[in-house]
Amino acid sequence: MKRTPEPYLWLLFSGGGVVAALVLPVLVLLFGVLMPFGVLDWPTAEHLRALAGNIVVRIALVVVVVLCLFHAAHRIRSTSEELLGIARFDLLIAVLCYGAAIAGGVVAVRLMVGLS
Repeated sequence: MKRTPEPYLWLLFSGGGVVAALVLPVLVLLFGVLMPFGVLDWPTAEHLRALAGNIVVRIALVVVVVLCLFHAAHRIRSTSEELLGIARFDLLIAVLCYGAAIAGGVVAVRLMVGLS
């Protein structure tokens, strides 16, 4: 019986879908609508530095970014294979999509570590 990483990729896809559905709309509402229109005040630089200084906040941000990247990678892979009819290049598409998600995750981790 050959083992495949597909269940783990589906797990990351579904986790990213939950994050994209629950967390991203709140962030867009806060930083894209309410604050620019003056409904809420923008946080001060000191407040943002204090938030970014907390390790739990950093980990949460990395988790949000990584899960959203894997969700997008899986969606792009599936959609490109279905709609464009290029399923014969599945391995190449998978490596490109998930490789980009991993690279984005590494960048997110490096940015969060660099905030120290």
